[in-house]
Amino acid sequence: MRLSKRGEYGLRAMIYIAGASQSHQAENGMVQTRDIAEKENIPRNTWSRSYSPLKMLDCCTARWVWVVDINLGKPASEINLGQVFRILDGPVAPIRCVSQMAYEPCGCPDEATCGLRLTMLDVRNAIANILDRTSLADVIERVEAVKSISL
Repeated sequence: MRLSKRGEYGLRAMIYIAGASQSHQAENGMVQTRDIAEKENIPRNTWSRSYSPLKMLDCCTARWVWVVDINLGKPASEINLGQVFRILDGPVAPIRCVSQMAYEPCGCPDEATCGLRLTMLDVRNAIANILDRTSLADVIERVEAVKSISL
């Protein structure tokens, strides 16, 4: 499992949109993609390829005017990082034989007692649990808490 640049940019953009919506900085809940790209230092063409799959699963919606406006398709509390990660980067598993979405048998002699597989299964489960339990709203709350401490 590796977070690709597309996944990183997509997650950062979704967190930005959630934060802008929650703080009422977004007009009608909409944020311009060029603002996201500028504020999060994301190449525009990379982000535009990331939000298409997110739109298909109702994580965000877009409207084309002179520029692209985008917002969350549902409340930030209903979108978890695991959903966004899987949409953009696929399975969370570090090796295919522990994947729940894209399982492939490995080449070890006994999969049931393979030490590497058992360890990577723990890794997969730990990462998936954190991502699946953490919503965009949770991230915004955490960011705001850190900001208030640093003031």
